Amino acid sequence: MCSFPSQSNTNVSIRVAASALLKFHRQSSSEGKTTRIVGAMLGTIGALAVVLGIFSIVMWRKHRLRSTERYGDSSNSFLRMFSYKELKIATRNFSSKLGSGGFGSVFRGTLTDGTLVAVKKMEGSSQDDKQFRAEISSLGNVQHVNLVRLRGFCAEGSRRLLIYDFMANGSLDSLLFTSDSKTERKVLDWKTRFEIVLGTARGLLYLHEECRDCIIHSDVKPGNILLDSNLSPKIADFGLAKLVGRGFSHVLTTTRGTRGYLAPEWISGLPITPKVDVYSFGMTLFEIISGRRNLELNVQDSSKYYFPVWAATQINHGKTINIVEEGVAEEADIEEVRRASIVGLLCIEEDEYMRPNMGQVVRMLEGKLEPRTLQIQKSLPEEEQAEQSQTSTDSCGNGIS
Repeated sequence: MCSFPSQSNTNVSIRVAASALLKFHRQSSSEGKTTRIVGAMLGTIGALAVVLGIFSIVMWRKHRLRSTERYGDSSNSFLRMFSYKELKIATRNFSSKLGSGGFGSVFRGTLTDGTLVAVKKMEGSSQDDKQFRAEISSLGNVQHVNLVRLRGFCAEGSRRLLIYDFMANGSLDSLLFTSDSKTERKVLDWKTRFEIVLGTARGLLYLHEECRDCIIHSDVKPGNILLDSNLSPKIADFGLAKLVGRGFSHVLTTTRGTRGYLAPEWISGLPITPKVDVYSFGMTLFEIISGRRNLELNVQDSSKYYFPVWAATQINHGKTINIVEEGVAEEADIEEVRRASIVGLLCIEEDEYMRPNMGQVVRMLEGKLEPRTLQIQKSLPEEEQAEQSQTSTDSCGNGIS
């Protein structure tokens, strides 16, 4: 029986069966237990949701870091990792080929933000993913105004691709030479040619002496000198050959490069040093000055088959201006032509120890160091050497000084 106070201050008693009270008590306990279970379940679900949310954020950030991963320790060095699918879309399934070389083919591409790029598909690369990334890490820090900038890379399975800035005026050889008689070639004026020579020399100097690791390009030629919209030179394909230490003691066992620009060391099996690039630069320099290939068999004058030898003869006879391309010589700076020509001859010395290094080359081109003109005679044919020697002897009083 339960008692409840009434409004008249009298107790009202209600008789309740004991079984009903027991049933009510059990029902209240059951509802409380259910409430606690539901609360626990909701709490667990909430905790799982928080954990999953944190995990999703971490994975998203990790994916984002991978897609714009930073390599190297330079604050300005960022390389993006592209997926192969992205590059297929950017290049329209690699449909627009810009050219090909010893390391692979290059295709024109457009990124989603409209940026034009050049995508190089590496060929014959046997490096594993870790090794490839390590070399890319080093290249990410190699930056100079006269080097083509590396934007990113792709490494998926056996696929190895490099993404570079697009150069609006293509390669230098496309402006210097043309095999199609119907195509009108744009003739570069002397000022532009000399700036290309000087810029290329500065880029090689940076690779040899100023970046963290000495980089021997091993394939310097007009085809690997690209020109931007202002016709400023940018060296391409640097760092794709083997990186060597500053001791220059390594011997590169695989011959790289292009016939006509290769230093004698490649053939003789001597240790490869940065002087192989100096030799190739000298050969390239003569082609820039003359606007013709160094070796041409279809010229009327047989003495001009091998241009560097003919050029050496002209220089020693005081006719340096003759080696400049016709139509350009009239407005050429004679002093710049003289310096560039002598530098070219010094660079193609057969003995690598007689060649200047790229630091000396830059200073000679800039007029800060006088070229060693006495070394030119080694580039002359034997009959020319004899003539020069006789002239020198006569001028010194029959050889007695």
